[in-house]
Amino acid sequence: MKNRGVLLSIITVMLTGCFKPWFNYEEYPVPKPPDYANDAYWACLPWKHNASDTVPPGSGLIDEQTDAKVDVFFIYPTLDLRTDEWNASVDDNLLNKVIDKTSIRAQASVFNGSCRIFAPRYRQAVFASFLDKDGNGTKALALAYSDVEAAFKYYMQHYNKGRPVIIAGHSQGCLHAYKLVKEFFDTSALKQQLVAAYLVGFKINKDSIKNIKPCDSAKETGCYVTWNTVTENGLSGKASNYFSGVCVNPLNWKQDSTYIDAVYNMGSVDYKFGGIDNHEAGAACRNGLLVVKISDHNKYVPLFNSYHLYDYNLFYMNIRANVADRVNAYLKLHSDYLRK
Repeated sequence: MKNRGVLLSIITVMLTGCFKPWFNYEEYPVPKPPDYANDAYWACLPWKHNASDTVPPGSGLIDEQTDAKVDVFFIYPTLDLRTDEWNASVDDNLLNKVIDKTSIRAQASVFNGSCRIFAPRYRQAVFASFLDKDGNGTKALALAYSDVEAAFKYYMQHYNKGRPVIIAGHSQGCLHAYKLVKEFFDTSALKQQLVAAYLVGFKINKDSIKNIKPCDSAKETGCYVTWNTVTENGLSGKASNYFSGVCVNPLNWKQDSTYIDAVYNMGSVDYKFGGIDNHEAGAACRNGLLVVKISDHNKYVPLFNSYHLYDYNLFYMNIRANVADRVNAYLKLHSDYLRK
């Protein structure tokens, strides 16, 4: 509880915009770029033991990456809250441990029942990049995406070998995943290899992707899902503008506004990843946001009426089951293509 309180306090301070790097981007020494030929610059590789191999204790789940016929390219969220840099170093061991213990363990692992998991280390833009109005944050995010793009190209050239792929991310990782979908899949033959995209925790505007549309059923493929989780009170003021976009409810995988009761929530995981919490949250899409009713407010604490930290956690088992459904639907639909 103490560690969570400290984390929430830090994020609260950062969200107020009181602290960000005082220097311009050009004055900052850019960290060295990652070499994706080196396994050390991947948080997740199927042949490298890592936190995405983990399953919640007592869940009965198993890591099935060895036999998976589909890959996932996963991009973790912003976890660098420091104010002495604009981009994080991929050689920062302490930050990498935080990334692995949080996002990789509790988010990327949701795919290990159906997919081989690939997740690159990248020079993520610090949190303040999203608050900056002087162009520094934009440059930091552009550098971060250049790493993600380079990692994806390396993955496609060396690891993919024509396999179907899921693109997934959260928060800043969602922003970069969205750009990958637009750049590499939306208007190219590569679209045929896209099982689905899980673009979670960042605003996606309707029709901003030309040919790949939001999913509207649990087994639809070649589409994307997205949501931003908030309390029943919703977000107020300008905050809503940053998150209100396309909403696909992860409890029924539709874009409608039907409230889906928590009884249909197959299981959530908290920040400790200590086990499955059954029937924790019901949800409905309202005004472009995913509004949830939570059972245990001590485990899942909102910040400014947002459950952003738990966008994946609250629906862990439903997402895991849905990945399997979409993978199976894709493999059945594309059996002829896959035999080539």
